[in-house]
Amino acid sequence: MRITDLMIQETMIMDLQATTKDEAIDELIASLNRSGRINDPVLFKEMIYKREAESSTGIGGGIAMPHAKTTAVNEPTVVFAKSRKGLDFEALDDQPAHVFFMIAAPEGAGNTHLRTLAALSRLLIDSDFISQLMSTDTPAEVSALFDAKQAEAAEKEAAKEKAKAEKAANAASTSTTDQQQNTSGVIVGNANSEDFVVAVTACPTGIAHTFMAEDALKKKAQEMGINIRVETNGSEGAQNVLTADEIARAKGVIVAADKNVEMARFDGKPVLQRPVSDGIRKSEELIRKAVNGDAPIYRSQGGNAKEEGASTGKISVGSKIYKDLMNGISHMLPFVVGGGILLAISFLIEQLAGEDNPLFQLLQTIGGGTGAFHFLIPVLAGFIAMSIGDRPALMPGMVGGLMAVNSNAGFLGGLAAGFLAGYVVIGLRKLFKGLPKAIDGLKPILLYPVFGLLIVGAISFYVFDPIFGSLNTWLVDALGNLGTGNAVLLGLLLGGMMSIDMGGPFNKAAYTFAIGVFTSSGNTDGAWMAAVMAGGMVPPLAIALATTFFKSKFTEQERKSGLTNYVLGFSFITEGAIPFAAADPLRVLTSCILGSAVAGGLTQLWSINVPAPHGGIFVAALANHALLFLLAVAIGSVISGLILGLWKKSPTLVK
Repeated sequence: MRITDLMIQETMIMDLQATTKDEAIDELIASLNRSGRINDPVLFKEMIYKREAESSTGIGGGIAMPHAKTTAVNEPTVVFAKSRKGLDFEALDDQPAHVFFMIAAPEGAGNTHLRTLAALSRLLIDSDFISQLMSTDTPAEVSALFDAKQAEAAEKEAAKEKAKAEKAANAASTSTTDQQQNTSGVIVGNANSEDFVVAVTACPTGIAHTFMAEDALKKKAQEMGINIRVETNGSEGAQNVLTADEIARAKGVIVAADKNVEMARFDGKPVLQRPVSDGIRKSEELIRKAVNGDAPIYRSQGGNAKEEGASTGKISVGSKIYKDLMNGISHMLPFVVGGGILLAISFLIEQLAGEDNPLFQLLQTIGGGTGAFHFLIPVLAGFIAMSIGDRPALMPGMVGGLMAVNSNAGFLGGLAAGFLAGYVVIGLRKLFKGLPKAIDGLKPILLYPVFGLLIVGAISFYVFDPIFGSLNTWLVDALGNLGTGNAVLLGLLLGGMMSIDMGGPFNKAAYTFAIGVFTSSGNTDGAWMAAVMAGGMVPPLAIALATTFFKSKFTEQERKSGLTNYVLGFSFITEGAIPFAAADPLRVLTSCILGSAVAGGLTQLWSINVPAPHGGIFVAALANHALLFLLAVAIGSVISGLILGLWKKSPTLVK
């Protein structure tokens, strides 16, 4: 496929009017929208800025390549634009950008399209080619220039492949002669040089920077007379994967990546971990350091451990915490969705066939407290810990999360246990660093598991259990004393408490109080249960409404997860909102508490009774005022959804 099949002339902008980065992005997106190449400009813009938040796509040298891969794209397209005056695109070299390539790739882009985009990226390393582009005046000239350049590259590639085949046929060994070839997957450099390094390049979308970094490293290595082998982690997955022999022979390893790559294979090697942009603009520096062994020795501790003293790209404390948190949430989501949906179905079956029905009991077991939902907090804690301390931290993190569940510490206790386990393992690495190398193999299989579990377990047992256990008991007693007071006030309190920690001590205290009154007092009509159930249904429903009506405020993954919260909310499964609350606690919890409190208060104002301890909408018909109960839930959900939608920051505002 030709590059100009994607870079259509009708979208080109030969005189960009924008004077700022935001204006340039808007102008480029408008061109895509006019041509019908995208179906949702708001979503596409959101994904463009999400990529910009990772690192600026102003790669330097006067070039900017904003790009996104999303369902908002109808057809793979590259918008070419140029600005004669140039503008500040927050480029890596702090120089104005003059040439722009906005890449729009659909979620299911085919391999041919992805390879074409990779070919485009490689061409942009050539400064002479960029100068030629700047001198064009019409879209036709731009197309002709790209066609000629791509044809020239194809001819060179064919000639190299032919030469390689001839040498392979005439030589007993090709290991030396192959080193002079510059084809993908073959060592590049000087056949007579003993200097050999390996590299891995990767960017979050795997469309542009991955291949530009690859080409820049190859080109610079050839100039320096150094042999190099580059593995790319692009949209098609890992290509030209490094072999164990190549890694063993390399004097150093360069990992120019903005996403996780397999690191355990580099154990014991000098490894430079840098942003992918450094692979493009600092290729000479990286190669020289790798050849000289001027890099920290990477030590793999049972899997994907980080370098000791590694020099990596700058990352803020907030971004690091967010990254670790998201690792836990992303692994927890399948348990929330799978278990929640099965529980919702079980409630429906219970209403139709009774609680003795085998199918109801089966779904309750699989999805409920002894099945998928039992793993929510341990998985959250375990993978937060793993993100921080890698594989050795997984087990103590999961155990700490399980102890938080058993002690009613809830998901907040699980968060604490996860972060604790991660940093405990990091501390143990430093503590055991001076031990003899002869026992290095015992660290990941004996020392880290035993001491990590002991420390995390002890802190969970002696700190989490007493604090949250006492809090839970106090809350139940306090609520019992309020039972004879103002009903609406108590309804507000119970409803709001259901959203404070969504399964933690506050939530359980409110629910336990309602159950206690429901089963052991004269209030068997379920007045307090109505407040609790309404308050517990609001958070997931509010999340669902916010992600539906405020799409630009949420990522594509969040919108997909938000849809499942309709089912979870209707089923009185508050835990569906936990991933959102964990990611943005201030806005989500505050919004949900307000809506839940209103819903709980309304049930008491309207004297609603729900004589069932669970079931959500499936037991609403049992209420004395079924329509009013549903109205209370709806009002609370809309209030929370509106507050969250209006308050939450849009990803498009993240710079």
